[in-house]
Amino acid sequence: MVTTLLIVALVLAVSAFVFSVLGYNKLRGADVRVAEALSGIDVELTRRASLIPSLVHTVATFAAHEKAILDHVTNARAALASATSGKSVAQRSAAAKDLDTALAPLLALGQDYPQLKSSDNFLDLQRNLADSENKLAFARQYYNDAVATLNRTLTTIPWMFVAPLTGVSEREYYQTPR
Repeated sequence: MVTTLLIVALVLAVSAFVFSVLGYNKLRGADVRVAEALSGIDVELTRRASLIPSLVHTVATFAAHEKAILDHVTNARAALASATSGKSVAQRSAAAKDLDTALAPLLALGQDYPQLKSSDNFLDLQRNLADSENKLAFARQYYNDAVATLNRTLTTIPWMFVAPLTGVSEREYYQTPR
């Protein structure tokens, strides 16, 4: 009788240990996927921001008197670079929105300056920006999917009992700039 109780207790203890290890690994793995996805967004934001100096230079060549627009884009790019080095997803999103807002009038200058509109460099930069936007949209979607998986796992039984032991908490979604 005592032996049977000891065996049952040992089986329960081993099962609890295995469950804890599996839960820990599952939650930490999901947290790492979220961090990797956020890094993917940073890569695309940085890639897009690296196109801005060339774009500003190209536009400045044809429309030097549009200094206010050029300065706004340069400042927005600097703010984006600063935001990608921080931890806040909301700051990244806000900085990306500011850059989008600053880029719109800059790209619209192509309509006002026919020489600029026909410049191969300007057209190539526009294509690269569009490509970068597509990759950024995919990176945002991947990040939000990873966050959804993590957050759902953290709030479901049985993983919610292991979550406090892992140090993993819910993450915020990346809000698309509007």
